Amino acid sequence: MLKTAEQVDNAMKIETELGESDVVFYDVRKTPFKIYGLYNPETESDFKRMPTDVASNVNEGVGALHLNTAGGRVRFSTDSPYVAIHAEMPAMGKMSHFALTGSCGFDLYIDEKNGESHYNGVFKPPFHKTEGFEAKVAFKSRKMRYFTLNFPTYSNVKNLYVGISENSRLGSGRKYKLQKPIVYYGSSITQGGCASRPGNTYESVVSQRLNIDHINLGFSGSGRGEKLMADYIASLDMCAFVMDYDHNSPSAKHLSDTHFQFYETVRNAYKSIPIIIMSRSDFLSDYEESVKRRDVIFNTYRKAISNGDKNVYFIDGESVFRGPYENMCTIDGAHPNDLGFALMADAVESTLKKAFRALEK
Repeated sequence: MLKTAEQVDNAMKIETELGESDVVFYDVRKTPFKIYGLYNPETESDFKRMPTDVASNVNEGVGALHLNTAGGRVRFSTDSPYVAIHAEMPAMGKMSHFALTGSCGFDLYIDEKNGESHYNGVFKPPFHKTEGFEAKVAFKSRKMRYFTLNFPTYSNVKNLYVGISENSRLGSGRKYKLQKPIVYYGSSITQGGCASRPGNTYESVVSQRLNIDHINLGFSGSGRGEKLMADYIASLDMCAFVMDYDHNSPSAKHLSDTHFQFYETVRNAYKSIPIIIMSRSDFLSDYEESVKRRDVIFNTYRKAISNGDKNVYFIDGESVFRGPYENMCTIDGAHPNDLGFALMADAVESTLKKAFRALEK
């Protein structure tokens, strides 16, 4: 019988045991860990992105998917020669077009003193696991490092424990330059489908580049611009809002009926924060429909400008993937791969920088 790649190439092998006899696990809900991007993580019994009573009344999809941990992060520091995780996951999102490392995995970044963050490893879930897993990332040297650990994008996490070697130091992580988060609302793309790792979603990339916290309120198939969701988002303390729910509106008419009202609800709560409104990036998937939807979104922008809003910005999705790589940006014609997400991050980052500079004048 022919061997598989896992059997002949150690680099392709997925470890199912930690292989560390001195590991000690710590609950990330306890100090010195700091959790970002999730709702009341220290007190809720499950990690979630918004209150269950609100989510369940928005629509069925949001009621289910608010337990997916997209955008969740833990920050801490340690001088351990490795970082391990023990994740209890009652639902692991496995899809044929989505890398498990993105939908079910965690990844690890080192946070530098100057605010930069660098990828350092991924915690790869074994395919046969259905209720969580253990994994580790090892280092070549032992020294104090500051980490961001990203949660999965399309899975539920009930409990998470970080493991370090016995007698290693454990401390708090670095703080973001801006403590108030950027809030994102939208579709499956906003939620992170189909990034190969959680740290490669466009929101995560922007957060890494700008050293700013964020909250991911993308809901696969379920970002439809309901008033209840607008009211909830308007209640959040934020430094900017990115509105990206073009894809999940059932029709251009539905988008027209909800889009300006959604923008207005958030603007009435926050008079001066930057609000970015985006049209879909996979424009060629249905060009005629994409044009109709872009017109609706641009009309929101134009109306906001005419009403005197100086802090509203429009990103034309058609321009995001345009260029020599436009045929390489998605998994299935709709959901971005890592290249697509990087290009989306470029567009959002440059717009946010422009917006924040304008606020400083």
